[in-house]
Parts: sequence; structure tokens; C-alpha cells
Amino acid sequence: MIQLSHIHKEYKLDGDVFVALKDINLKINDGDFTAIVGPSGCGKSTLMHIIGLLDNPSSGTITISGKDVSKLSDDDLSKLRNEFVGFVFQQFNLINKLTVAENILLPTIYARKDLGFDPKTRAMELMKRFEIDSKAKSYPNKLSGGQQQRVAIARALINKPKLILADEPTGNLDSKTGEKILSLLKELNGHDKITIVMVTHDNHIAERAKTHIHVLDGEIVDD
Repeated sequence: MIQLSHIHKEYKLDGDVFVALKDINLKINDGDFTAIVGPSGCGKSTLMHIIGLLDNPSSGTITISGKDVSKLSDDDLSKLRNEFVGFVFQQFNLINKLTVAENILLPTIYARKDLGFDPKTRAMELMKRFEIDSKAKSYPNKLSGGQQQRVAIARALINKPKLILADEPTGNLDSKTGEKILSLLKELNGHDKITIVMVTHDNHIAERAKTHIHVLDGEIVDD
């Protein structure tokens, strides 16, 4: 599905060069549930952003289904990102001025193809599945953290992506609620056959994944 070859990423900060990633080589196959593990500041979130096409590497190649994404125009890259990947973040990133249903439907507005399904029907199906259908007209700030994360997961799934990227998905949740979210991700991987890449600093959480990529100081040290 995704292959990263000799990925290097650096930033210029106040005239200094900060190297975030060094010669990253990895492959994520269809159906994988992979945890990217490492301490804060090790480069794992930068790596996730590159896998999710949210950021460009300074050098190296990203191949998705055999296609070198560096050869795509900005419009084609944006289209691929919108169709291919769904994102789940620690902070939920919901829009408080929109209802739960409107938040879930938001990615369909930016879709640049015929979705092949009715977005409102799919949104309701997802809300029922995740037991948030009674909150369809509620606003995010009226929900618990676990409910907000389920809304975020439903939003990530609305366009039927092949890949879900989850950045510290339990970071703002208590342990019991966090376990429910991890079980949900595991169900999406096992039952729905969705490829999942999860970023975490917690080895206990990483154990829920099938494979592990350990990052330290911008390098893969064990996988």
C-alpha cells in the first residue's frame, strides 16, 4: 500500500537546521495495524504527517499503490489524500459551530469525485454503529471526550478511506474510554479490513497493534 524510501525531513528554525527524520525506510501493507512508537519529540508525528500526505519530505520518495506521489500536482495530491486517508487526532479537531452530523459530513464536501453513496445515509449508519446517533444535532462541546473521539472516527470513515491515521487517539481520554476507542480501531481493522497506523508514546497502547515501528531521534531503531 505505502512505501517510504530514504525519507529525510528537516526544518529551518531561526537560522538553524533541525533534522526531524533521517533516512526512513518502511512499508505498510493492506490490512496492517501498525503502531509508530516513541517518546515525545522523536519524529513520530512528523512521520505520520508524511505518510498521510500532510507534509512533504525534504528528500526521498513516497509510493502509494505503486504511484510516486512526488509526481502528482498539488490538486491531485489533495484529491488522493481526501479519498485515501482518514485522520483521527488526540485533540479531536471537531468544529464546535457544527453539529455532530455536520462534522461527520464535512469531508464529503471536499470530495472531488462521485462518492457512490448518499453521504447523509452513511453518516447516520456510522452514528448508529458508534452509538452517537442520538447526538446527531448536538454540538461537540456538549459531548464527553469518548463521544467526541467517536465522532472524529466517524468523520475519518465517511469517505470510505483505505487508511486511518490515528495520532495519540486516546491521549485526552481516561483509561476506560481509551480502551473502548482502541477496541473500536481494532474492530475497524479486523472486521472492516481498514489499514490503521497509530502513533503513540505508550508501549501498552502500542501492544494492541499487530506490528510496531520504533522511532528515536528521527530514526527507526526497531520494527
